[in-house]
Order: sequence, then C-alpha cells, then structure tokens
Amino acid sequence: MRVLLVGGAGYIGSHVALAFLDKGHEVGILDNLSSGLRENLHPDSQFFEGDILDTQRVDAVCSEGWDALIHLAAFKAAGESMIIPEKFSVNNITGSLNLMIAAVHHNIQNFVLSSSAAVYGEPEYLPIDETHPTKPTNYYGFTKLEIERNLKWYDQLKGLKFASLRYFNAAGYDPSGRVTGLEKNPANLIPVVMEAAVGVRDELLVFGNDYDTLDGTGVRDYIHVTDLADAHVKATEKVAASKQSVLVNLGSETGLSVLEIIESARKITGRKIPMKIVDRRPGDPAKLVASADHAYKLLNWKAQFSSAEELIETTWQVYKKTYG
Repeated sequence: MRVLLVGGAGYIGSHVALAFLDKGHEVGILDNLSSGLRENLHPDSQFFEGDILDTQRVDAVCSEGWDALIHLAAFKAAGESMIIPEKFSVNNITGSLNLMIAAVHHNIQNFVLSSSAAVYGEPEYLPIDETHPTKPTNYYGFTKLEIERNLKWYDQLKGLKFASLRYFNAAGYDPSGRVTGLEKNPANLIPVVMEAAVGVRDELLVFGNDYDTLDGTGVRDYIHVTDLADAHVKATEKVAASKQSVLVNLGSETGLSVLEIIESARKITGRKIPMKIVDRRPGDPAKLVASADHAYKLLNWKAQFSSAEELIETTWQVYKKTYG
C-alpha cells in the first residue's frame, strides 16, 4: 500500500513510519514540523512540508494516489486545551475535517485516526473497554471524540472506512535505536523523568501520594510506541481488507505507578532523579488501565515491548545519546 502519514515526523509518527516501511509499504509524510523533526524523517519516505489548515496544500498532497491516510497531527496537551480551547478547535477539529474532505475527494478509502483514551474521561470501571461511556473531562478529549463522530458520518455518507485507535500513555523509543529525535517540550511522565535524570530539570514533581493505590501514587497504562506503531499497520491492513470501520483501545493492560516508573528509572540510569511530592492535580484519577482484548481479537495485536524496563531502557538510550 501507499500510505500518507500526516504528522509523520513527530514522536509517534516517526515510529509509525518505520513500522509501515518495515512491512514493505510505501510511505509519504505530510508535516508542518511544528513539533516534528527533520531528523526523524526516514530516507525511504517521501516528505511533504505543509499544514493541515492549508487546504490547498492538503488537497495537492492527497492527490498523489494514496491507499490510506494516517492522521497523527493533532495537538495533544490536555492542560493547554482547557486554557486555549480555540487552538485545539481549529487544529484538531477543522484540520481533521480538511483531511477527511480531501481523502474523500481523492478516493483515499482508508483513514486511521490517532485517537485517545481521553475520550472516556473519569473511569466508571476498570479496565476500560470500548463500551465504556465517553465523557471527556478536558477539551482535548472532546476534540478527539468529535473527530470520531465525524468519521462515523463520513463512513455512512461517503463510504470513508476508518480505524480509530484510542491510545493510553505512549512511551519508549524504537528498540533498534533508529529514532533519535527527542520530543519538544514533553509533558508525559517518562520523558520528564529522563530530563531529571540528565539534569535538564532540577527535580521531578509527583502530583499526589495519597491515592487509593498500592504506593499512593497514580497508576497509568503505558504502551510502548513500537507496539502502537505495529497496531497502526495492522489496523490499516484490516480496514483495507475488510472494508469495515473499527474502533479499538491500545494499551498494555497493566498499570504502572509514578513511583514504580521512577524507581525503575533510577535503577536503569544509575541516577538519583530528585523528586518532590506536591498536591494532586484536579481531575487526575487514581488509576487508568485499558482492556485491549478487542484489539487482540480483531487485529491479532498485543503489546510486546511495554514492560517498565523496556519503556525506560529504550528512552534512556536516546536521552543518554543526546545529553552524554
């Protein structure tokens, strides 16, 4: 297949590009490089610089004869989405509609969305499966849910088949060391831990240690980015072959606490990683863990690289190489 990765120079996108290339697919990348990096572009991919809000550019790139479009170009900072919702409205919702319209216009029949577990909001039960109520508690999650709803209408009205992949917490780096560009301004726990390990941060803030968990810190489902990338390939191939749309969770089905991540990082890096316990953040649930049973049954997909050791070791290798 010829696959267009929108946002393919970013952290997740660069790993997805590797996964498609490893399976023998042709890859094109459309990216505005606002958070993506040129150094993450694979030499075997075709690069188009452009923004999803530039409808002429989107239309021109989509006219190049693609079999599938993988959309990874949304803004993802949940906290920022509550302060500057208009930024997320325009990029995430309008930009996604631009891609969907262009896909239909140029007969790109398969559309894969990088969605998020943020569509679920506060967990009503665990593990969270695909039938869990969708009640986002931040505007970012709302935008992802709106894109999914639009995709369902475009499936019904225009025949655009899609896969919506609801990620939990993406982490790690390519185990073979082929992706070396670090995320710009990371906000997720493991990169923040790495910044404390290399001295970019003086200390790591732990938001609350009085949750109803084994060690009192929040528990999350971390999924290795290489596992995520593999799921994108399998989902794209499934939708193309079956001509049926799918919606699946992508998680490891195991929870890791903040302290477990920090202790594992201390062991692997050999660094002290100073930390400070501060108040909880409003709206942070004690525990979020996925059920990925549907992904296993539908896509024959299961997380392979998502242990704490693999997540941290592959991330540390890149940080160590960058910072020495």
